[in-house]
Amino acid sequence: MAIPVRHKRAGLVGAVLVSMAMLATACGSGGDEDAAATPSAASPAAGDVSVVASTNVYGDIARQIAGDKVAVTSIISDPSADPHSYEANTRTQLALSKADVVIENGGGYDDFVDTMLKSANSDAKVLNAVQISGHVAAGGEELNEHVWYDLPSMGKLADQIAGALSAADAGNTATFTANATAFKQKLQELESVAAQIRTAHTGAGVAITEPVPVYLLEACGLTNKTPDEFSEAVEEGTDVPASVLQETLGLFTGKQVKLLAYNEQTAGPETEKVLQAAKDNKVGVVPVTETLPAGKDYLAWMAGNLEAVKTALG
Repeated sequence: MAIPVRHKRAGLVGAVLVSMAMLATACGSGGDEDAAATPSAASPAAGDVSVVASTNVYGDIARQIAGDKVAVTSIISDPSADPHSYEANTRTQLALSKADVVIENGGGYDDFVDTMLKSANSDAKVLNAVQISGHVAAGGEELNEHVWYDLPSMGKLADQIAGALSAADAGNTATFTANATAFKQKLQELESVAAQIRTAHTGAGVAITEPVPVYLLEACGLTNKTPDEFSEAVEEGTDVPASVLQETLGLFTGKQVKLLAYNEQTAGPETEKVLQAAKDNKVGVVPVTETLPAGKDYLAWMAGNLEAVKTALG
């Protein structure tokens, strides 16, 4: 079941204008920039291949495939921040200008990457996760761009990362290929867990606050009951119509859903009411985020999400 999405909050696209103005006067300075918006990086050694990822999700996947052979920088890494509202800065520009390989989500999620690469006249190899996934929008709908919640897509991305790293550092091709293979084997284990949930709970109704985890929920055989107007308004940062909010709350009072997948990074009055309705009606809550939680890698994060879904479904 495809979930229609009408994205997008304009923060990532518009914020690049801020960074362009900053570049004119402070290309070498970052002292007054928000620390939460500072790219996180491995300590590169001289001669290292440089990989820059738009979020720490893709940065972590790159690290798992590269091992200690490559310096990886993640632009967005704050687990408490909303990536849609990220403001690119001069450090972002500098990191991208030096990158050999860039990993972006695509699909309108992190357009600032392409804008800044063009400004820097970069010749980096760019891996676009949405394009690699093969997902396209259904007729009359917009694409759900949150493809990192789609496990098979991340397997495709792993192969592309290994190929890009091998092109940049042929001497370590065997390492990159072996690490990608190991990563994909672990993904398959997670897909088996999703299949087990699907066997036990196919068709069970669920609610979401945003389409962020929909690919994973679909893999588990679950059916989204949330009114499109609700999740669209939350994703776009607009008010939810009162009638739509009441319809959404009715999912819980009417016992139509078994769990609520709740995006912790975009909470607001309407989503908090939905969260409270889930708790009041003893519906399990599965917290989801758009960036890696502190202390977890991608595989452990997805394993935890699947375990939370199993627990919520009972």
